[in-house]
Amino acid sequence: MPRDGTATRNRILDSAERLVLERGFGATSVDAVIAASKSSKGAFFHHFASKDDLGRALVARYAASDIEHLERYMAAAEAESEDPARQVVAFVRLFEEDADDIVAAQPSCLYVSFVNERQLDPEGTAEPIVEAIVAWRVRLLEKMRAAAERSPVPEGLDLEALADHVFVTFEGAFILARSLQDGAQMRRQLRLVRMLLEQTFGVGPGA
Repeated sequence: MPRDGTATRNRILDSAERLVLERGFGATSVDAVIAASKSSKGAFFHHFASKDDLGRALVARYAASDIEHLERYMAAAEAESEDPARQVVAFVRLFEEDADDIVAAQPSCLYVSFVNERQLDPEGTAEPIVEAIVAWRVRLLEKMRAAAERSPVPEGLDLEALADHVFVTFEGAFILARSLQDGAQMRRQLRLVRMLLEQTFGVGPGA
């Protein structure tokens, strides 16, 4: 019976992700990934046809995890209240409460590494990134529109831009945390977004 190569594949992906977050995709060589994962060239090319193939697999896995986090935290927020305004605020608050652990586990964002090196971006790598960004927008916008139907929001407020702003804050906070070597930046930025959402939708302590 052939051996299941899942563990080896995941080990290579884990090592490659760490290196890409540290160095960028362009500066991460196949040899470096092989050495870091303690695997062989044969094992690497058994699972990945090329470095570009590895890049596509990295981004696809990261995007799937990103969407899983989105849905898990949204489900937790929905369990707290039936009010969509309170749900969207709770969604950000739950991430805020877990911010230190999130940054410790993932000090930077793989999307940034690939988007910043667009000229190195192999065909098809951008698709999972776009799908994940759109998934965040759709899920948050659904809640914000439902909240706006229940209570007035500032005239001219672009709800789609506000939904994107939540996602942008996560990405920007990763950059701040890494650049300043200060994991608390994630928590601070999410707190500001939560307060903005509370004011926008009239939700907060005692509201």
